[in-house]
Amino acid sequence: MNAWDAADSGDFRGPLDVREAATVVVDAAGVVTGWSPSATELLGHPADEMLGRPLRELLVDSAPARDETWPDGLLGDGTVRSGALELRHRDGRAVRIAMAVCPLAESGHGAAAVLVAAELCALRQWEGTQAMLRGLATQSPVGLSIYNTDLRIVWANAAAWQELGGPLAQFADQGADELFPEGRVISPEHPESLEELMRQVLEGGEPVVDLHYRGRTPADPEHECVWSCSYYRLLDARGEPLGVCEESVDITDRYRAQQRLGLLVRAGARIGNSLEVADTARELAAVCVPQFADSVLVEVVEPVLDGREPGPGGAAGRRLVRIEEPGRAGPGTPRTPVDYPPSSPQARSLASGRAIMDPPVRTAPPGDPAGGARLYVPLRARGSTMGLVTWCRERERDPFDVGELALADELAARTAVCFDNARRYTREHAAALTLQRNLLPRHVPCRTAVEVAHRYLPADSRFGVGGDWFDVIPLSSTRVGLVVGDVVGHGLQAAATMGRLRTTVRALAQLDLAPDELLSRLDDQIQQTDAPGGPDDAAEEAEPAGMTLLYAVYDPVSGRCCLARAGHPLPAVVDPEGKVTFPELPAGPPLGLGGLPFETATVHLPEGSLLALFTDGLVQAHERDPDIGLGRLAAVLADNRRPLEELCDEALAILPAGPPRDDAALLLVRTRALDPERIAECELATRPAAVQDARAFAGERLRHWGLDDLVFTTELVVSELVTNAIRHAVGPVRLRLIRESALICEVSDGGHTSPHLRHAATDEEGGRGLFLVAQLTQRWGTRYTATGKTIWTEQALPEREFRSRHAA
Repeated sequence: MNAWDAADSGDFRGPLDVREAATVVVDAAGVVTGWSPSATELLGHPADEMLGRPLRELLVDSAPARDETWPDGLLGDGTVRSGALELRHRDGRAVRIAMAVCPLAESGHGAAAVLVAAELCALRQWEGTQAMLRGLATQSPVGLSIYNTDLRIVWANAAAWQELGGPLAQFADQGADELFPEGRVISPEHPESLEELMRQVLEGGEPVVDLHYRGRTPADPEHECVWSCSYYRLLDARGEPLGVCEESVDITDRYRAQQRLGLLVRAGARIGNSLEVADTARELAAVCVPQFADSVLVEVVEPVLDGREPGPGGAAGRRLVRIEEPGRAGPGTPRTPVDYPPSSPQARSLASGRAIMDPPVRTAPPGDPAGGARLYVPLRARGSTMGLVTWCRERERDPFDVGELALADELAARTAVCFDNARRYTREHAAALTLQRNLLPRHVPCRTAVEVAHRYLPADSRFGVGGDWFDVIPLSSTRVGLVVGDVVGHGLQAAATMGRLRTTVRALAQLDLAPDELLSRLDDQIQQTDAPGGPDDAAEEAEPAGMTLLYAVYDPVSGRCCLARAGHPLPAVVDPEGKVTFPELPAGPPLGLGGLPFETATVHLPEGSLLALFTDGLVQAHERDPDIGLGRLAAVLADNRRPLEELCDEALAILPAGPPRDDAALLLVRTRALDPERIAECELATRPAAVQDARAFAGERLRHWGLDDLVFTTELVVSELVTNAIRHAVGPVRLRLIRESALICEVSDGGHTSPHLRHAATDEEGGRGLFLVAQLTQRWGTRYTATGKTIWTEQALPEREFRSRHAA
C-alpha cells in the first residue's frame, strides 16, 4: 500500500474532491461535453446519453434549488461558483447535490467549465466533521496533545496551550515528565511515569482510558490539579506509528468531591469503634492523614477524659488537654495541658463555636508542626464544646478550601458525638465498676474451716463491667458457705442484679438452708420479681436472663461438702496428692427459668483438699474450646502444695493474651479439719434424768478445756435445750460441744418442729426457756437435716482464751 493508495482510502478533501466527486464538462452553451463515471454513479445517466445534451435538462422543474441562489446560465459571471441543486436521476427521482463550477480558459475544444458535484448530505456531514475538528483544536475544554515517537510534544490544542502557559515552540522537544516534573499517576496498576505509560501505548497499541494524574501545570504551579487522561496511538498513511495522542480533562473539583465523600465513608466506618476518647482521637488522625491533612492535633477539656459533663456553652478560657498529636507513641503517653491566649485562632474558634481557616504562614505557631495552613474546628455535641481539632498542612500543599471546610465540620461533628458517647460510657463504666467492687466482699475474714484466696478480673472497657461475683459466708457450727455466681450482661444493670443476688443469698444462707433448697427459694424469688405485674414490674427492668450460681457448704467437723448448682460450671476438686477432678453435680437450670428442681450432691474433702469455684469467663474464650481452658486450669491447680495466692495468679494467666471479653471470678478454698480434742459429743436417753447427765457432761468438758467461766451459763443453756428436745421431739437426742472461735453448743433430735421464742406472762410458770437461751448466748438458731433438726447456740470465749486461740 503506497501513499497514493492510502490517500484514496481516506476522506481528506471531502466529497467535492475531484478524484471522488461526479465531474461534468460543459461548453459555453451549457452542453455536456464530458461525463465521468462518478457522474453516472451519482445520477444514473451513462455518458453516451448525456454527451451533447444541455445539462439544464436535468434540473428538477428547470428551477434552481429553493434555498440557494443560482445565476442564469451555469457559467454566471465566469468566476468559480458553488451551490446546491436538485437534479433528476435517470430513474426519475430527485437528487439533491452540491455543485462547484470552475470556468476554464479559452480552449480549442469548446469546453467552458468543469462542474464537480456530490450528494449534498455527504457534503454537510463532511463539513460538520471539519467544524468538529476545528472546535477540538480551538474551543474544546478537553486538552489534546500529540507526542511523537520520541515522546516529545509536537502539537497541542488551545486547551492544552492554556495549561502550558505559552506557545508550543517554548516547550518543543520536552516530554510529559519534563512538562509536569512534580506530577504522578494516581490510578492503581499503572506506571507512575507518563513517559513510561505512553511508551507502552506506542509499542503495544493498547489504548489507556480514564487514567487519573495529579500535578501542577506550568501556567499555574501554585495549585495542584487532577486530570482524567486517555492515550491512544496515532498511525500515518502507511500504518506506521506517528506518536501518541493524549486527551486530558481537568476533574479536580469532581475528584476532590469524590475524595471527600470517600473520606466521610471511611470516617463513618472507622471513627467511634472504641469507647475511649484517646482511641477515637487516634482513629480520626488515621482517617485524615495524609489524604486530608499532614497531621492532626486533638485537644479536649479535662472533664471529658473523666466522664464528667463538659459544661454548657463554649470552652474558651478552659484548660485543654492534648490527647493526639504527631509523634504520639500511643496509649499511656502523658497528656499535655494546653492554654491558648484569647487572641489566638484556637481561642477564637472555641469562643465562637465556628471553624477558622488560617492561610499559609511562614513560621509555625508554638507547639504546631512547621509551616503550612491550619484549620481549627471546635468539637461540639449536645450544645457543649468538648474540645478542638486542628488540621495541619505543610507549605507544599494547597490551603484548605470551602469544600474542605464543610468536610472538616462534618468530621468534627462525628468525632464530637463519638467523644460524647465515650464520655458517657466512661462515666457509666466507672459507676458500674465502683458499684460492683463495693458489692463484692472487700476482704474475706479468716475462717477456721478453710483457707481462702480469690481473684476478680473485670471485662475489657469495650464490653463493660459484668455480673460475676463470689462470697464466703460464715454459717453455724464452724461451717462455711461458698458462693460463685454469674449474671449475664454488662454495665449497671448487671452490677445491680449481682448485688441483689448476693444480698439474697446471704440472707437465705443464714437460715441454714441446704444448697438445693437455697437455690429453689432464690429461683422463686427471682421469678416473682420478674413476673409481669409483680411488685417491681413498674419500677425497674426485669433481671437479665441467664443468671448462674454454685453454692457449697463445707463442714470442717465431718469433712463433707454439699454442693448444688444452677446452670453454673462444675467446680474443680484437688486432693492432697494433687489429683484434679471435676465432680459431676446435678445440673440445675439457670436461675429465673423455673421448671427442673435443684439437687444437692455431697463430696468428702480430706484436710488439705483444694476446692476451686470459678465463672465461665476464666475457662471460656471466644477463640478456643472450653475444654482447653479446663485442662490448663487443672494443670495449674495440680500443684496443691503452693500458696493459694500464687495459684490464683497462675490461674488468671491461662486467659488468652489481650483484654478479656468477659468477667472472670475465681475462689480457691483449701480445707481444714477441726482437732478432735476440740469436739465433744454424747447421746442422751429420752427421759427427764437425761437433763442432769447433759449438765454434768457439759460442765466436765468445759473444765477440761479451761473454760470454767462458762460452766454455769453453758449448763443452763444445755438444760433448756435438752429439756425441750425430750418434751417435744422424737428419736435420739445428741449433745455436741465445739470449742473454736466461740463455744458452740448443739442439741439434735429427730423432730422437724422448730421451737419459737416467746415472752411468757407473769402468771405462767413456763415458756421462758428459749428467752433465757437468747439472753445468755450471742446467737442461736435451728438447722434442719435429713434426720431431724439441730438447735445451736454460740457463746463468746473469755478474753484470754480468745487471744490465745487467735495467736495460735
